[in-house]
Amino acid sequence: MDAASHTGVEGIRQLLDNVKYAPTSVRTKIYIIDEVHMLSNSSFNALLKTLEEPPPHVKFIMATTEIRKVPITVLSRCQRYDLRRIDADLLAEHFAHVAKLEEIEIDEEGLRLLARAADGSARDGLSLMDQAIARGGTSVTGEQVRDMLGLADRSLVFDLLTNALSGEPAKALELVATLHRDGADPLTLLQDLLDVTHQITRHKVLPTRKGDVTLTAAEQKRMGELATGLSTPVLARAWQVLLKGVPEVQSAPMPMAALEMLIIRLAHIGTMPTPGDLIKKLTDGSLPAGTAPQTQNSAPTGAPAMRAAVGMSNTVAVAQPAVQAQPMAQDWRSAVALFYEKKEMVLGAQLHSSVECLSFAPGQLDLYPRPGTSQQVLSRVATLLQEYTGQRWLVNIAKRGGVKTLTEEDEEKAQDVINAAAEHPLVKAVLLAFPGAKIEAVRDKVLPEVADGDETPTQSPDEDA
Repeated sequence: MDAASHTGVEGIRQLLDNVKYAPTSVRTKIYIIDEVHMLSNSSFNALLKTLEEPPPHVKFIMATTEIRKVPITVLSRCQRYDLRRIDADLLAEHFAHVAKLEEIEIDEEGLRLLARAADGSARDGLSLMDQAIARGGTSVTGEQVRDMLGLADRSLVFDLLTNALSGEPAKALELVATLHRDGADPLTLLQDLLDVTHQITRHKVLPTRKGDVTLTAAEQKRMGELATGLSTPVLARAWQVLLKGVPEVQSAPMPMAALEMLIIRLAHIGTMPTPGDLIKKLTDGSLPAGTAPQTQNSAPTGAPAMRAAVGMSNTVAVAQPAVQAQPMAQDWRSAVALFYEKKEMVLGAQLHSSVECLSFAPGQLDLYPRPGTSQQVLSRVATLLQEYTGQRWLVNIAKRGGVKTLTEEDEEKAQDVINAAAEHPLVKAVLLAFPGAKIEAVRDKVLPEVADGDETPTQSPDEDA
């Protein structure tokens, strides 16, 4: 019984009416329900009683590819067997055996392609084999199977990936046009690129693994050469770009154009240095000609010395010499810092972010508390300042503001520092090498003192800026 075609309860009731009758010529009746998850809830409910107490002469075999859609009440009354996918080499041997029995000649490449397309399913593979025989007759070649499946020539796929990761988009696009002209579907070609990238990366990690039966000896040799020549970071980036391109090609009104743009993007990132390589080049000054920025020796007079460090998230951090702190209680900022120093964190935070200082003079403050500021907090300012400094303080509360809080001043200064850091030659080189990167933060750092006779301060490459 095909449950996909008989989802209603009527088909199950008819089956149950026949269950109670014993067989006449055999010992057992066997009912096979295929795609059982397609049955309706009413059908499952009608089947439950018989499954719980089946007649001795009846056996039910239920098959499904969606076990989670079968109610737990049905699963609890069944013995479950999970069928595994069949290895590609066993499928190829099985297809060769079937072809021999049917007196059909299928070359080795055709058997490999059928085994790979079957994806572990003997039934699907035999269906594809029937289609290939219908197209090729008694003699089936690998080229006929490839045309039937819409696959690209695997050797050309290796060439396409090599040209793209070598930064040769023109050659890569020529191969894409050739493969498309020969009948390769853009989405299938993209999936082939993903498969080749995965196999190369896996060969790099497991070089001694058993050879893939779906690849020829020449293809396995080519894969080993690419695994040796390409680094793991490059392969990982290629995988991410190709994987994100799948929905783009699927949803694009012109899939071929989307694939070509994806190949151009892949060629661009293929020659891009990794963050570690770029840091090393910036450290030892070995950037290529035309992209090398000025070093600290050639920085403009008065410009702060900077070092850049790039993380995997494409953010840039720039270090500058530390700024000496001003004396305490000489201005509004030092007065607020005094509260933090005395562990008055709540008061210090409110003064820093919610109070405007209209005027400051030793012993006198004109403050404007923004809406939401606690008046009880403000009443403690004069008392605590007198306690800390030993000087009487008069605090006047204004009705209008008009100046920035300390928090707003800090944010404005931080943005100015970031803007200044973005103009530094080293930082420009990093931003140019990593499109989309941004300066995340600027941190102060005191550079080592320069010994007599040295031209520039030194810093270990391992020290993060």
